[in-house]
Amino acid sequence: MSQGRNGKTAHGTPRSGSAGNATGNRRNPNPQRTGNRSSNRNGRELYAVRTRKKEPTQDYTLIFIVLFFLAFGLVMLYSTSSYEAGLDFGDSAHYLKRQLASSLMGLAGMVAVSRIPLKFWKKVYLFLYVFSLGMIVLIIPFGTMVNGAKRWIYIGPISVQPAEISKFAVIIMTAVWLSRVTQRTLQTWKGIFTILAPAVVEAAMIYGITSNLSSAIIVLVIAAGMLFVTAEDYRRYFVLAALVVVLAAGIVFWAMKSGGAGGTFRIQRILVWLDPSAYADGKGFQVLQGLYGIGSGGIFGKGLGQSMQKLGYIPEAQNDMIFSIICEELGLFGALSIIMLFIILCWRMMVVATHASDLFGSLITVGVMVHIAVQVILNIAVVTNSIPNTGVTLPFFSYGGSSIMILLAEIGLVLNVARNSRQGDAA
Repeated sequence: MSQGRNGKTAHGTPRSGSAGNATGNRRNPNPQRTGNRSSNRNGRELYAVRTRKKEPTQDYTLIFIVLFFLAFGLVMLYSTSSYEAGLDFGDSAHYLKRQLASSLMGLAGMVAVSRIPLKFWKKVYLFLYVFSLGMIVLIIPFGTMVNGAKRWIYIGPISVQPAEISKFAVIIMTAVWLSRVTQRTLQTWKGIFTILAPAVVEAAMIYGITSNLSSAIIVLVIAAGMLFVTAEDYRRYFVLAALVVVLAAGIVFWAMKSGGAGGTFRIQRILVWLDPSAYADGKGFQVLQGLYGIGSGGIFGKGLGQSMQKLGYIPEAQNDMIFSIICEELGLFGALSIIMLFIILCWRMMVVATHASDLFGSLITVGVMVHIAVQVILNIAVVTNSIPNTGVTLPFFSYGGSSIMILLAEIGLVLNVARNSRQGDAA
């Protein structure tokens, strides 16, 4: 057969050993081998993606705010307490040293709790709850009276306030129970009171044994707050809230009408709240001095360490009334800055709760957030005389070893939830 110039026969079939085939073979001498190599590489990449270990997330905003509160809280505590500590103990840094030791132990506990698997708390929640009740009972034979209140147990140089342990235990207990019930259960009165029962028992024992009404209220509010955010129908919860408001208003009205005659010291506190100047030489003295400190601070304050009210005018200023010293030394600007940081802290906890990997972790975070928010609101309200004096400390700032250690342990729970949240969502 004759062949054309294009390398084809007269019938158009390719020439054997043509340049076209030679070129094609040079470009891909072994198509099957190349395909196998590509498949193997893709397979290894897919295997690496499937087996790659999920990196835990860290909420650095939350960590930064907590560390800042710890450091600045120690500075304000020293500024507030140095004068009285020098008079009482001959060491102006007495309260600072004790709070620093408690803070360091709390930080160690925070790191440890952040590493403990969350499922561990589901296994020991009942033991933890019973332990917290047992600690409250131990106050009866072993409690120490301090400033007219028997609320602490001393173990050598270490003091423990069982009411703080109760807050931690109620958060865990309520989170476990809420994660196991259905929404139908939460829409019945029986279901609501069943969930609240452990907190009610805890609060009743705190109030009955230690007469610590503020801690009892906080324990109840923690459980109620966790229950509220879990439920889908809020009507029954609004009814409960309305009943509480009506009850509180009734107590205030009764105190006004009776003038406190035959009432307890709590009724007297209501009267002081209504008119502190009428009790300026007695129960209203601390309230008025705190208000003087807030008013004298102005916009930018007198300067760090320059407070006058801490020089014996406000009794135990390092405890419940430390916010008034903050306002006096740092002014309205400093006070609002601290309030804003607390708001950001609660917002970060809300973000962690929203992106938690399961309901249990989300509820734990909500419980810690409610605990901190309620204490901040109540403390500032008391210092500004917006509500009667309840003896609530300001988180991270007020003096108290048990309080700061339990609070940091709760922060450890939140960091644990953040580490195990959906990748990147809470970062």
